Amino acid sequence: MTFFSLERVTPWLSCALLCAAAVSLPAAAAPAPAPAEEPSTLILSDTLNYDDVNRVSTFTGNVILTRGQMTLHADRVEARETPEGTQKGVATADKGKTVRIRQERPETFEAIEGVGLRAEYDDASGEFVLIGQAVVTRYVCGKPFDSIRGERVRYNDKNGTYHAQGGPGSSAPGGRVRSVAEPRAKADAAIAACRKARSS
Repeated sequence: MTFFSLERVTPWLSCALLCAAAVSLPAAAAPAPAPAEEPSTLILSDTLNYDDVNRVSTFTGNVILTRGQMTLHADRVEARETPEGTQKGVATADKGKTVRIRQERPETFEAIEGVGLRAEYDDASGEFVLIGQAVVTRYVCGKPFDSIRGERVRYNDKNGTYHAQGGPGSSAPGGRVRSVAEPRAKADAAIAACRKARSS
């Protein structure tokens, strides 16, 4: 039986550790530009179970996951490492509670916040899906601007796209999809005003 390391418990960190190790190797005659370093992942929980054979980590009890600019709150998170080395996660909440995800965009003073009964996250695609009573809200300089409600709301952080569908578990009346979008010019003006206020 072998002891497992923090790297194996939270495999998201492995790429960052490999990049750090590469820095200590002797430099080649014409060194190539270093790849972008993966952000570190911090997970706080009451319990942790790690399955080395299946590469599955299960965190339970007031789970708080922080990775780069993303923060996730849930009661249970199951993270699975794919054969390619990426991560897929499933977060769930106890009865009467919700999973919460917040993705900050400091460069544009924006934040995307999502809530639902369940969340699925794909590290490779940068996509998360909120399932059951799902709501995704876009904030600009701390104020809510756009929102989407449905039974399922999918958001891709890499390309900024949304997809929503209704159903009996929708957070909108009648099981429909409900979206509210402010004019683009209004959002751009809010970002410009926030940038000016922060710089002065």
